[in-house]
Amino acid sequence: MAVDWDPARYAAFRDLRLRPALDLLAQVPELPAGDVVDLGCGDGAVGPALAARFKPDHPLIGIDASAAMLAKAAELLTRAGNRLYDGLTQADIALYSAHTPPALIYSNAALNWLPDHAALMPRLAGMLARGGVLAVQMPRQGDAPSHRLLRDVAEELFPGRVLPPPSSVLQAGEYADLLLAFGEVRAWTTDYLQMLDPVAEGHPVRAFTQSTAMRPFVDGLTGDEARAYVAAYDAALTTAYPALPDGRVLFPFTRVFFILERS
Repeated sequence: MAVDWDPARYAAFRDLRLRPALDLLAQVPELPAGDVVDLGCGDGAVGPALAARFKPDHPLIGIDASAAMLAKAAELLTRAGNRLYDGLTQADIALYSAHTPPALIYSNAALNWLPDHAALMPRLAGMLARGGVLAVQMPRQGDAPSHRLLRDVAEELFPGRVLPPPSSVLQAGEYADLLLAFGEVRAWTTDYLQMLDPVAEGHPVRAFTQSTAMRPFVDGLTGDEARAYVAAYDAALTTAYPALPDGRVLFPFTRVFFILERS
């Protein structure tokens, strides 16, 4: 069984992870009546921004498979003394089906974990209310050293092992082609030049990926195997992303966006 998400590790780079989410939200048009669904809401990082934009006119529903992340979302929202979400549901987002047509299905860095986007995205679009919006942001980093080296190191250390499948994320234009039949589509790609600070242990890029892309590669490894894998990955990252004189590392990161407004 896969290890659950670690909210603390994920939140260590909250500002860098939140910027694409807010960039996506800024492009969402006005909505018809209906729920706003935060699909793959995680620890609720985007909840305050969604609530500020759409409540009280639209109920805000968060859905995520991770019990640990949902617990953090509930804790943070309770501590804030503000009921930002009208519901938090633990469920497999791959099986999501709306009970009533949503005004907005918003998904930030979540659908990249699911396969077969050629079937997934039209299925989500078909759930929307008339005039409803599907707004999605996903990393498209599979060809970058940060993600390519995860696979290369695993293949070198553990030949013959079954590895996680390659990323299913398509190019921006391919999502436009998939969804044009449903209405107006805008799709684009942004390269974020992230500056990562030094960390106490290991390479800064590993600190960024270990809570997300690295998780499926270390799931199932023994303690010794995991330590060998992390050490080899750190060494490879040192060559791919050399430190600047002040110890920081420049880490380009590509993300794909699209917004469908259903006609």
